[in-house]
Amino acid sequence: MTKTSIHAPAAPAQTGPCSHAVRTGALVFLSGQGPNDPATEEIAASFEDQARQTLSNLAAVATSAGGSLEDAVRVGVYLRDMANFDVMNRVYGEFFSAPYPARTTIQSDMPIEIEIDAVLAIG
Repeated sequence: MTKTSIHAPAAPAQTGPCSHAVRTGALVFLSGQGPNDPATEEIAASFEDQARQTLSNLAAVATSAGGSLEDAVRVGVYLRDMANFDVMNRVYGEFFSAPYPARTTIQSDMPIEIEIDAVLAIG
């Protein structure tokens, strides 16, 4: 099995020994993305803006992998506070359309409010 590491220049830099994404065959595994603005590394004040930036960062990684979020077959959403679920779900709907990917949403004790990863199936 061949694995290809993918770097996404339009996404925030990775903060550890990992790739933005890894492709093997038709599957592309996107590392979790957070709400950091890739140009400034700043995080927006509102959760809604953080969710939108997180999904924009994930979309940038998908694009660098030769696909888009429309190729997503599975998405993992990690929220610091489940009280933000409805806002996240509304913003999520701006980035995904039917048929929606399978999704897990869990609460996680982490230093950021939101992180999202995905698996794409590309041609």
